[in-house]
Amino acid sequence: MSALGVRARRRADVAIEGEPHLANRRRTVSVDVGGVRIGSRHPVAVQSMTNTDTADADATALQVAALAHAGSEMVRVTVNNDAAARAVPEIVRKLRDLGVGVPVIGDFHYNGHKLLVEFPDMGRALDKYRINPGNVGTKHRDANFQTIVRVAIENDKPVRIGVNWGSLDQDLLTSLMDENAASADPRDSRDVLIEAMVQSAMRSAELAEETGVGHDRIILSAKVSGVQDLVDVYRRLAPLSDYPLHLGLTEAGMGTKGIVASTAGLAILLAEGIGDTIRVSLTPAPGGDRTEEVAVAQQVLQSLGLRAFAPQVSACPGCGRTTSVFFQQMAERIQGYIREQMPAWRPRYPGVEEMRVAVMGCVVNGPGESRHADIGISLPGTFEEPIAPVYVDGQLRTTLRGEGLVDDFIAILDDYVARRYAPGGAATAEGA
Repeated sequence: MSALGVRARRRADVAIEGEPHLANRRRTVSVDVGGVRIGSRHPVAVQSMTNTDTADADATALQVAALAHAGSEMVRVTVNNDAAARAVPEIVRKLRDLGVGVPVIGDFHYNGHKLLVEFPDMGRALDKYRINPGNVGTKHRDANFQTIVRVAIENDKPVRIGVNWGSLDQDLLTSLMDENAASADPRDSRDVLIEAMVQSAMRSAELAEETGVGHDRIILSAKVSGVQDLVDVYRRLAPLSDYPLHLGLTEAGMGTKGIVASTAGLAILLAEGIGDTIRVSLTPAPGGDRTEEVAVAQQVLQSLGLRAFAPQVSACPGCGRTTSVFFQQMAERIQGYIREQMPAWRPRYPGVEEMRVAVMGCVVNGPGESRHADIGISLPGTFEEPIAPVYVDGQLRTTLRGEGLVDDFIAILDDYVARRYAPGGAATAEGA
């Protein structure tokens, strides 16, 4: 470990000493990104990225707003040419006029050092710069990197040094590969590639600090597209410093593959206390909803018990005892109802995002699951008596019957939320 790394770890140990609830979290400094604090003192933050043409200020501002509304706490935009750079201040103005305060991050590759110098308003408007040390030039790589860092210092902006195995510093990789080939006991090429990524991140961070950027203004990432590669590279990177780490597969893929791969990689690392901000990089279907990646990231964190974003609805998968689709329709309706209500519930009922709801389909596990939830209903399965007991805080509240039982349950749910989560109201709906 370098002297910088040793100093970094010592500073972090002092910074969060005496916080037992963070015992499993890798200790880091805190980095302020446009008012969002990143690091082990703070919740793991969700971020996303637009896929609009940044030069189209209206379309990009609308997508940033949609991502922010979905729960993205930072949004990154591509800044790849003059038109995109000119549009950034306008995008930020439009967002602030809409009342959207989400931090906007600039994603730079190849020409970021030129754009940040030539378009100073763009540099001032952004809340963070993402630098890829593998593609800031060839002959003048360090100089170009330092140009971006100096602009960040001038504007008091943090940076994310984002190494990517698809655009890794080839000089560094070649040097390590040659060194490995000459070794008496050469390592696997994959191992050397991971080492190159780690060295690129750490060398770049040291160069940034030598240039003058503050230690608490740097976030690191080392992104790959394979789950085991992701786990291995971050396990190797994490002990070397106390910089906050951004996690994510760089090309997760589409649909189920992308969701499962991202969840698998992120969950392993987050469970080990590694990771301070995450992105799920899903490839949307043509015309698909970009905000899906935000929902998946939130669900990963909530499933691990790291954060709560919305009440969780448990529902059984169904079997031969539940041949009716009614319980599936009810679970879908309840989940949709909660999602629709959350914008109004969240500011009005603090803590409601931690509520657990169960919609079960038969008597095998239904009553037990409903009792373990804050509020739950056990619907009748095939050949069971056509009644649906409702449990509130572990106690049988009532039994519903008939075609209107979904509306009846929603009314009970509304009452429960108002009674339990209203500030100054009853602490529990038990006995209501």
